[in-house]
Amino acid sequence: MSTLRRLLRRPLGAAGLVVLTLLVLASLAAPLIAPFDPAAVNLRAMQQPPGPEHLLGTDDLGRDVLTRLLYAGRVSLSLAALVTGFAVVLGCTVGALAGFFGGWVDRLVSLAADSMLSVPALGLAMVAGALLRPNVLVLAIVLAVVTWPDLARITRAQVLTLRERTYAEAAQALGNTPVRVLFGHLMPNALPPLVVAATLLSANVLLIESALSFLGYGMRPPTPSWGGMLFEAQAFYRQSPWLAVVPGVTITLTVMAINLLGDALREAGGGRG
Repeated sequence: MSTLRRLLRRPLGAAGLVVLTLLVLASLAAPLIAPFDPAAVNLRAMQQPPGPEHLLGTDDLGRDVLTRLLYAGRVSLSLAALVTGFAVVLGCTVGALAGFFGGWVDRLVSLAADSMLSVPALGLAMVAGALLRPNVLVLAIVLAVVTWPDLARITRAQVLTLRERTYAEAAQALGNTPVRVLFGHLMPNALPPLVVAATLLSANVLLIESALSFLGYGMRPPTPSWGGMLFEAQAFYRQSPWLAVVPGVTITLTVMAINLLGDALREAGGGRG
């Protein structure tokens, strides 16, 4: 039975997968299904509550909240995917090299990872956000730099275990190069726990991005993001509570869906080394 089938047999994991899939598809289809232009200002429709014309209301500039939520999802989810991809490539590569070669390589990678882990990721990201003018790519690189150590440590631990297996020793005895042994034989067997870790990392990235944008160090207007919508709603949460509730609930649902999916993957066998 495949991991996907085992995952779908777990109600919470299946629910997380469905919710996440719907959110991703809705965000990707924003240009097709969004009822308004996300940047269109309508001062006659400022801060309208949810209703038939504007299902989730409008903001202080009369922009449709549902439209902005969909377009913000494209930014926030793309950022989470980019950060996760960059962190996986960086963390898994250096972690694999450290675990396979050991010695000074292992000491250097461990020192770098421990140094990064000793400093709060949000604090480092805030410093970078204050010094730079973040766009999606810049913010993705910054967040990847501060989130790779966990993946590196997991990869290192997996490779340390797998390199002692009989098939790894046989691959080396047959004359395969160290790179081929590492990435052709060991890493494929180290993937399951890394998939779980990467899934949970993407949820953490969403929270970090939301916190950065809420504090004013993340995506800058007019680029919408879920955290940016929370930042813009601060001044109006009393008279227009939906401006904060809508992105807040969306972030919560997305993070919960990803965490449920990650937990289900672990239970379905994804977390076994």
